[in-house]
Amino acid sequence: MNLTHLDENNRPKMVDVSDKNETKRVAVASGKITMSKEAYEAIISNNIKKGPVLQTAVIASIMGTKKTHELIPMCHPLLLSGINCDIEENQAENSFKLFVTAKLNGQTGVEMEALTGVSIGLLTIYDMVKAIDKSMIISDIQLESKSGGKSGDFKR
Repeated sequence: MNLTHLDENNRPKMVDVSDKNETKRVAVASGKITMSKEAYEAIISNNIKKGPVLQTAVIASIMGTKKTHELIPMCHPLLLSGINCDIEENQAENSFKLFVTAKLNGQTGVEMEALTGVSIGLLTIYDMVKAIDKSMIISDIQLESKSGGKSGDFKR
């Protein structure tokens, strides 16, 4: 299997998608942050000096999704048509699971955008709560599903 980000001389390149058909593309990614009970309860009770953590993480996720092409060298700048973020609270394990859905009609997929959005959102939670708990663990960043494009659909 040849890597599409390398040319015939093994030099990096951005894939040319100009001949690909535009299709509706959707990607969903998720990730988790686990923390101490004290940190979890401070977030839930909105008792963090830096402000509302979960709302800020959602905004950061959206910003990260939109700026993926500035962070990942071979990603195309995309005209995203929608970004949605959901956060599941898990009190039993003092964790939050963040989901990012990215959508567009275009010639290339949005998996990297969804994954970047999740990463930035979770890092934002860490940044805002690190004064309480520096041992937080960010884990399980993964693609949940994708649809559209030549490679077809994927569902974890």
